[in-house]
Amino acid sequence: MNTQTSILFAFIAVLSALLVRLYIRRRSSFLRKLRGPESHTFLLGSHGDFIYQNEVGDCEHKWMRQYGSVWRSSGSFGQDRLVVADPKALQYILHTSGYNFVKRPESVKLVELMLGKGIGWAHGETHQRQRKVMSPAFFAPQLRTFLSLFQNTASKLVQIWKEELITTGPSGQSIVNVTPWLSRTTLDVIGEVGFGFQFDSLYNVKTPLRDQMENLFVDSVLYPARWDILFKSIWRYIPEPLLDLVRYLPTRPYKRFRRFLKFMRKFSEDMIKKSMIKGDGKDIMSVLLRANASEDPKSRLTGNEVVDQIATLLFAGHDTTANSLTWYLWEIAKHPESQERIRAEIAAIRAKKGREEISASDLDGMKFTQATLKEAMRLHPIVYWLSREAGRDEIIPLAFPITTESGEQVSSIPVRKGTPIDIAIGVYNRLPGVWGLDADDWNPERFLNVDKSKQTSLGVFANHRLNFCECFCCFFFTSPS
Repeated sequence: MNTQTSILFAFIAVLSALLVRLYIRRRSSFLRKLRGPESHTFLLGSHGDFIYQNEVGDCEHKWMRQYGSVWRSSGSFGQDRLVVADPKALQYILHTSGYNFVKRPESVKLVELMLGKGIGWAHGETHQRQRKVMSPAFFAPQLRTFLSLFQNTASKLVQIWKEELITTGPSGQSIVNVTPWLSRTTLDVIGEVGFGFQFDSLYNVKTPLRDQMENLFVDSVLYPARWDILFKSIWRYIPEPLLDLVRYLPTRPYKRFRRFLKFMRKFSEDMIKKSMIKGDGKDIMSVLLRANASEDPKSRLTGNEVVDQIATLLFAGHDTTANSLTWYLWEIAKHPESQERIRAEIAAIRAKKGREEISASDLDGMKFTQATLKEAMRLHPIVYWLSREAGRDEIIPLAFPITTESGEQVSSIPVRKGTPIDIAIGVYNRLPGVWGLDADDWNPERFLNVDKSKQTSLGVFANHRLNFCECFCCFFFTSPS
């Protein structure tokens, strides 16, 4: 028997064993009792409909209306998945249970391929160690020291739009494409806040960093090929040394991963060297380096871990923030009544401050403006879906009982170790039981009178970008330029 034949037989044997295992688990799983969408294909399941939907939310919001805040979905090779939007269940999975619900192996590997082994990749004890070292750089008092940087960059953008970009169309209206400019602006803010350096993206159309960041998500993971979805579903069964070779696959997504990570590691090493020369900088990287140096040697980040934090910071804070701001501007453009109230708050601040810098307490006083930001991020969360799996046998509690296939009402769901769990943040953000019957509508007032008994401690939709967006948006609108 030649080598190729041996490999083929081995592959068939592994796949057959996998299918038998999935069949047995599926037959005995409690998830089989739950309602959920019909699967049109054994290979991709109903999860394929979610991946290839035309617009985010089309499938999952329809399913929520049909099945409630928790339902069963099917993944590759017929594997059952639990989709969760129930607030009590989310609270338990993401907080109460600690690290009992872990990142899925394929998700961990995908983050490693794109961003290396930073905080986005880390899990378990490694995540705890990295988070402990990084926390001082992200404390609220530390971030508030950057308020003047937000204000300066926002003022530059306002001035550019006034002087260079705004064109007058046939109707006499001013038109500006805000998305690319917000992307360039947030990159400049992250450059100064994160590293104490000016990237000057606002004034340079192209830079190597911008070239690497542009369309990264779209090029690599937004619309995966069907073979790639199936391939990723068996990553957990491939030994790590062999799985590590996937980074060298000659297809477009994996080539994009390699180029970006190679560039970012060289870029990050240069940023770290410059930060170390400065020594006493107040930017996030300088604070992180000092915090890391003061840790017990056993708890410190390794050199490679520090390098990979930079790629994570840039990716997590760049286009994600720009897109949140874009959605915010789009919403308030549709709601002139909200604009009027925002202007009234701005006028009150400016009457008091003149051209003086806005302070943190001034921002805290702009209650309605903050409410509009929260409402925009509720309706349009950039991170709308997370993947986890049960690290051990668990019982997940529910705030809203659901009806099973047999008509039984259940208020908790037992899951076995290894059960895939999809956290539907976008669905939670529009649950009528949490947000009211107008959950799909624009209503910033809901954040001025929050019913905390119905909220979880997920915060504003579990995407952790409110402080950045809040600061930048407030400075954008209150700029005296």
